Amino acid sequence: MVVGDASLDIDTLVIGAGPGGYVAAIRAAQLGQKVLIVDKSELGGVCLNRGCIPSKALISAAHQYEAAKHADAFGISVENVKVDFAKTQEFKNGVVKKMTGGVAGLLKGNKVEVFNGECMFINENEARVFNDHESPRYRFKNCIIATGSRPIELKPFPFGGRILSSTEALNLQEVPKSLIVIGGGYIGAELGQMYSKFGAKVTIIEGMDSVLAGFDKDMTSLVTKNMKKTGIEVITGAKAESAEQNDKEVTVKYSVNGETKEVTAEYLLVTVGRRPNTDGELGLDLIGLELDERGFVKVDHQGRTSIPHIFAIGDIVAGPALAHKASYEGKVAAEVIAGMPSVVDYKCIPAVVFTDPECSSVGYTEAQAKEKGHKVKAGKFPYAGNGRSVSLNHPEGFVKIVAEEGTGLVLGAQIVGLEASNLIAELGLAIEMGATLEDLALTIHAHPTLGEIVMEAAEVVMGHPIHIISR
Repeated sequence: MVVGDASLDIDTLVIGAGPGGYVAAIRAAQLGQKVLIVDKSELGGVCLNRGCIPSKALISAAHQYEAAKHADAFGISVENVKVDFAKTQEFKNGVVKKMTGGVAGLLKGNKVEVFNGECMFINENEARVFNDHESPRYRFKNCIIATGSRPIELKPFPFGGRILSSTEALNLQEVPKSLIVIGGGYIGAELGQMYSKFGAKVTIIEGMDSVLAGFDKDMTSLVTKNMKKTGIEVITGAKAESAEQNDKEVTVKYSVNGETKEVTAEYLLVTVGRRPNTDGELGLDLIGLELDERGFVKVDHQGRTSIPHIFAIGDIVAGPALAHKASYEGKVAAEVIAGMPSVVDYKCIPAVVFTDPECSSVGYTEAQAKEKGHKVKAGKFPYAGNGRSVSLNHPEGFVKIVAEEGTGLVLGAQIVGLEASNLIAELGLAIEMGATLEDLALTIHAHPTLGEIVMEAAEVVMGHPIHIISR
């Protein structure tokens, strides 16, 4: 309890309980710090409540539905396959509840004090936290800001009614008959494909010349091919201009190749990126914390801001808005506060998109490695040459490895295909530990497994593949 308005003393204040904040709080507590974590919404942040976890639950359900409809390839006949989407949402909500409950248990088990409410800096060493019931002040030795990001709202497409952000799109109680998606990045591609599998007529409007612009085109072409199989119309090189909605539908006007067109659907989903939560009532301007021109907090290689005892991590600092990046930065910040010589090293941050097929990448692409001045050699091994992928009836895709010529040092990898999200971990470890192609090729992989494709891809780059003809 607070006597008068005196400040309570703590070691570390963590603002934001997403995958960056809660991990930072737990690590700080493990290292002997007295920690308070503050969040105005749910434990787990956007990732666990309105992003990564609920979207993957729905995507998994969509895969199950599609598999049931097409089980005839295995000699299995399934009649009258139907979707009760309200129950699908119950499943998703149950997953979210389990995960967020787990975070609460972890924080309690590590003796982290949790405050549900807002936080505002009073000065560089004090902050007030408040909700409808109380408003104590805290004096802290160190602070980690992890307030995350929110969807970008475009003026011509204000959220509301039938114009949705990803948050609303994840909570529809019925599968829409039709859906327009503005933005073919990872969120738009994932959710568009998910709803298409459930039966919605989906149109994706993308300004670039392909969806998933951050991945190589030989990867995204396989995703686009599968999108078209389920009836998704992908319109690239297009600029969305305006939207008009009524109580039943929304019409979007867009231009492509100088021609204005329009498309009408039951809902419009706008997924054009996210902006950092560094504005509002947090009071960063009050303490003079330096931001860049895009609103990101400026930090050094250890996560320190312009105020040395205040750190920033996750979506509010430069770099990709990825949950695993935030968690990694949170551990580094907590360890630096504890006096450990930890630094941020982004060499091995994997990027994963849960489309069909999945895409993943780590380290350099072939083009990036050449731009960095490396002499490279690269090669692919196809899923079609792998017994496990064929037996699973998923022969589409490949593993590509980029290595340094001469030394064979692994510089990067790209995977498109079944379980690409899991297979990329081995290649991230290879880059992190300075492994070579020979290390991968000589590691005995169990048979029959998808992991063998990594070994075989290394052999391709070395010039002696077993299960494809070398040219």
